[in-house]
Amino acid sequence: MNKLAVFCGSRPGASTTYVEEATKLGEELAKQNITLVYGGASVGIMGAVADAVLNEGGEVIGVIPEFLKNKEVYHKGLTELIIVDSMHERKMTMANLADGFIALPGGPGTLEEYFEVFTWAQLGLHRKPCGLLNIQHYYDPLLSLFQHMTEQQFMEQKHFDVVLSDTEAKALIEKFRIYEPPAIKTFLKEKQT
Repeated sequence: MNKLAVFCGSRPGASTTYVEEATKLGEELAKQNITLVYGGASVGIMGAVADAVLNEGGEVIGVIPEFLKNKEVYHKGLTELIIVDSMHERKMTMANLADGFIALPGGPGTLEEYFEVFTWAQLGLHRKPCGLLNIQHYYDPLLSLFQHMTEQQFMEQKHFDVVLSDTEAKALIEKFRIYEPPAIKTFLKEKQT
């Protein structure tokens, strides 16, 4: 595992713990010689995780669309900044660069990025781990929803098991290292196509 993509908020959130734990994730990535791939901003949790990696001597690749470059206050001190044309290109570039994906607390954009790579994992389009760094149990409601989806048979247990989650960065990265993706089979029967 050489590179991890991190999806997270461009705001710091209501609690200082969000930034503190994002910083710990960044420090852990640098310590384990894992390059951070993220959205390229210098603000909020995004900036905190990037700064932490850089402060510990690690490498950071930012990917930001041209139209957000100044709006999100792009980070000027990155190892590499990739400027793309669209949000779609941003997500595809990050997905291609990364060996796994972690979502920290964030808003709809963070969830949208996470859901896309999680869905791709369900469909067998990649076999990379997808995790939630569940800082202050931020993602408990989402994990409950996934459990509900599974109970209501809109998601298989093996797909729910794809969702790796922990409250501590180091433990989550360890789960990534031992992750075994499930066998993927076709969802639809021939009559349904």
